[in-house]
Amino acid sequence: MDATRVLVRDGEAVFDRLVELFDEYRVHYGEEADPARTAAWLAAQLRTGRLRASVAERDGRGIGFLTSVVMPASLRLGEFWAVRDVFVRPDCRRSGAGRALVEQVLAEARAAGAVRVSLQTEPENTAALALYRSIGFRPVEGLTGLSLSLAGQL
Repeated sequence: MDATRVLVRDGEAVFDRLVELFDEYRVHYGEEADPARTAAWLAAQLRTGRLRASVAERDGRGIGFLTSVVMPASLRLGEFWAVRDVFVRPDCRRSGAGRALVEQVLAEARAAGAVRVSLQTEPENTAALALYRSIGFRPVEGLTGLSLSLAGQL
């Protein structure tokens, strides 16, 4: 088996792999499969620069992806990167693909002069937490995350 490659260049083949993986990710979390809508949403997010994406490939097959966003770091007058989504196909987990994707985005963030990279995951996702901690991520103490759903509100 070939080593995992992280593809960050633009191109139709990479986008098609991203759409397939992203739709599989959505289904994994209980959403209905909708490749056409997924493709349209991803294209809009990537085109406007609101989202960045990388795809991991092994043996010519897309096996995982990572999305990230760049946001202002107000107090530091810089930027920080937030990892939004990381997904590796279940049959490809523990292959190094997740690590390759995270390390790629860390390298890009460092090269861009980002002051930090943040991510979040569910507390029961022990495999992901172990991976992120092994790379150097640490829990943020003293902050509470809050959210307000606007779905269905006028």
